[in-house]
Amino acid sequence: MTKIYAEIIGTMILVFLGNGVGANVVLSKTKGHSKNGEWLTITIGWALAVFMGITVSAPYSGAHLNPCVTISFAIIGKFSWNMVPFYIFSQFIGAMLGSLFVWILYKDHFLETQEKEEKLSVFVTIPSIKNLFSNFLSEVLATFIFIFISLYLSTEGTLFFKEGKYPIGLGSLGALPSALVVLGVVLSLGGATGAALNPARDLGPRIIYSIIPIPGKGKSNWDYALIPIFGPIVGCVIAATLYLFLSL
Repeated sequence: MTKIYAEIIGTMILVFLGNGVGANVVLSKTKGHSKNGEWLTITIGWALAVFMGITVSAPYSGAHLNPCVTISFAIIGKFSWNMVPFYIFSQFIGAMLGSLFVWILYKDHFLETQEKEEKLSVFVTIPSIKNLFSNFLSEVLATFIFIFISLYLSTEGTLFFKEGKYPIGLGSLGALPSALVVLGVVLSLGGATGAALNPARDLGPRIIYSIIPIPGKGKSNWDYALIPIFGPIVGCVIAATLYLFLSL
């Protein structure tokens, strides 16, 4: 159960801070509000959210915090398939909690914000140009790069995401490489869809958005919701398969 709790808490921190920076930039009358949005601010905020979520949960659960990480490690034989459903369920619970906390923290600013899409964008990814095939391909490619590189984050043959392991000499800074990977991938490949990279990060908050009482909110865009779920899953399967092929 310690592993399960760690995944819940780590994913909660990830989404609380990640969606939190989005809220700070997008919502009206916040200290960080920008009319044009601050892509760099949001991307750096998400990278730091990854760093902090991993720092807390890595010693206990390996800090997957993402169904794609869990699935890919199971495919390459570094994680038990029996634990996969429990980890994924925990990640969704953590993502829902994190997004709920964002709403509580910024509740007054949701009231001040008039644009429906901006309220939704705090919780979920929204494509710049809605083209389901292109959006799906974008999520596949971005997650493929993210997972493929993550599988090589190792020291002395031990994967970083193996619980209790950190690169020698770095201590909690062992979470930094993963944060930098997210920063690089989202800055380069996130322009089309925001690069969810993580089904839990999108679906969990989308569920919360659909049920919490935000005045003047719009639709939850459920017609798009499958893209940031199945796109990353396909990308992580391809990445893990290629990793296995190259390791033969």
